[in-house]
Amino acid sequence: MGASLLYDDGEQIVREESHGVKVLSDEEVALLPDTPYNLWVRGDLDDYVDAPEGSRVEVIGGKVVVSPPPGLPHNSIAGDINYALVRAHVLQPGFIWRTDNGTGMSLVGVGDGYVPDLMAIDQDVYLAARRSGVRMLVPDQVEMVVEVTSYSNAKNDREPTGERRGKNKWNGYARAEIPYYLLVDRSPKVAKSILYTIPDQALGAYLHQEAWEFGETIHLPDPFDIEIDTAEWKPWDD
Repeated sequence: MGASLLYDDGEQIVREESHGVKVLSDEEVALLPDTPYNLWVRGDLDDYVDAPEGSRVEVIGGKVVVSPPPGLPHNSIAGDINYALVRAHVLQPGFIWRTDNGTGMSLVGVGDGYVPDLMAIDQDVYLAARRSGVRMLVPDQVEMVVEVTSYSNAKNDREPTGERRGKNKWNGYARAEIPYYLLVDRSPKVAKSILYTIPDQALGAYLHQEAWEFGETIHLPDPFDIEIDTAEWKPWDD
């Protein structure tokens, strides 16, 4: 098995050998010339991280997290959601939502920087951002984020429990008041999609959720009002 899942456990760094996600230790972060967030916003953080080409570098809960490019099972689910939104944009007059994947989102008030699997953005806001030449988006520009879990980093996307409370993307998106967070959890123990709504900035939590098992049709409420077929969605292999 190859190396590289790093967990920060106080001063001890525990290394697993298989799934390709790396979390920089406090010692490594201390050697950086600026905060991880500031480096990320400037586009310089990648230069200080030993990341393979195509890796996704994010700042999550103040930690530098380097993830490998996701594979087809992950990307096909994100693609299905993207297709549903694009199809509605083409076929439904008045459907104003554009999609973006691969662009970073700077959570200014949180001090984190994420690269969501997919974002839904008002078309006028999207075009204005595009024409202005900005390199990344901010939460005020984004109506919905989508994350699809992988085995190695699912804990960064889910509603946290225990010691991880307040330290992951679920909390960050809520603190940034992203109105809709669609989480597709591919764990065999979960195998469902969860739409989180009503973000509470002070708590860093979403106050409402609706869930669909894999195989059930997702219905995104207003302002989207579309359905997403999940018949082909499968959990990851144990």
